[in-house]
Amino acid sequence: MTTEQTTCVVAGGGPAGMVLGLLLARAGVDVTVLEKHGDFLRDFRGDTVHPSTLRLLDDLGLGERFARLPYTKVDRIEFPTPDGGSVMTGDFRRLPGRHRYIAMVPQWDLLDMLAVAGKEESTFHLRMNTEATGIVTEHGRVVGVHYRTADGQTGELRADLTVAADGRWSNLRAAAGLHPLEYPVPLDTWWLRLPRDPGDFDAGLNARIVGDQVALAINRTEYFQIAYMARKGLDAELRTAGVESFRAKIAALFPELADVVDHITTMDDVHFLDVRLNRLPKWHVDGLLCIGDAAHAMSPAGGVGINLAVQDAVAAARLLAGPLLRHKVRRADLARVQRRRWVATVLIQALQRLLHRALFTPVVNGTRSTLPSAPIVALRRFPALRFVPAYLIGIGFRPERAPKFARRPATG
Repeated sequence: MTTEQTTCVVAGGGPAGMVLGLLLARAGVDVTVLEKHGDFLRDFRGDTVHPSTLRLLDDLGLGERFARLPYTKVDRIEFPTPDGGSVMTGDFRRLPGRHRYIAMVPQWDLLDMLAVAGKEESTFHLRMNTEATGIVTEHGRVVGVHYRTADGQTGELRADLTVAADGRWSNLRAAAGLHPLEYPVPLDTWWLRLPRDPGDFDAGLNARIVGDQVALAINRTEYFQIAYMARKGLDAELRTAGVESFRAKIAALFPELADVVDHITTMDDVHFLDVRLNRLPKWHVDGLLCIGDAAHAMSPAGGVGINLAVQDAVAAARLLAGPLLRHKVRRADLARVQRRRWVATVLIQALQRLLHRALFTPVVNGTRSTLPSAPIVALRRFPALRFVPAYLIGIGFRPERAPKFARRPATG
């Protein structure tokens, strides 16, 4: 087993880990990101890039590169109403700035772009096929990670700071004895793809509610990415009922796609997401910090998970670059990151819990098939109210801007 040294080791090459690695490297910190897979090509990860993140990419000089990625724009959110119509609940076109939309981009394209930008920095190191399997401790302090490569090699990578950005089932979080507080969630999500013809509906995000089922169709230009949502705990029942039953559910939600549901050949084509909503009371121990889903798993409501994770990363880079360059990261430094991100996280999760109670729970229990009547009336009578949900989703409570050391002019 080999032992190596870096200044900061980041476990997880998702949006939080890659953004943190890039920003710290631009500050001159020697940073190593460990990603257990050999590439970023995995379907049905979160892929809503919100105006706050688009603005950050501009700060980093990556806006033009992002603009060349394949993505679709969502500039409004609509929900069906009992009269057969719809109500616009959020209008991103009312937001300030140049990015008045959500960009729906495959997450692997975003991560590949960040990886290329990172490799332009001499102190950035990305190690694919390498999983952080546990923590190394000395005298009660985390001083690095144990890792295992895809070919079975093991080793230790020691660091002044270890960052757990390894998702909602974080190995490092568990190894450090950190346990999240779980909130009840009424639904789970099942993801799938269906072909899209040029004549199909072209809204970037199309929501449907039929009975006790909810679905979203995301326009991916060449195909639809479908998110089917129903009462929590139904996965085994859906799979037992079989693919024909599931096809019928999708056809009932999207009659326009009834002639292509046979592209769901088996239930293996339907990817299950166990929706969680939780938060660590404490995001750190001496030598280790959790960010993103490792610190707070988010509900799909609002699609804010990626953007909160990225903002965690920006805050961590801003507050920890100096201590890392001095090779002296204290517990108080880690606590500052949590304090900076705490209120925004708590407020967004409170809004998600409100949405669960007011909309998703009644729908999946079969007691309501749309929004409550009061918001529908208010949103139709006072269109300016559509700015509020658009701002909360698209920008949020405490959007982070890139620190000066990480900013670059636009590059192709």
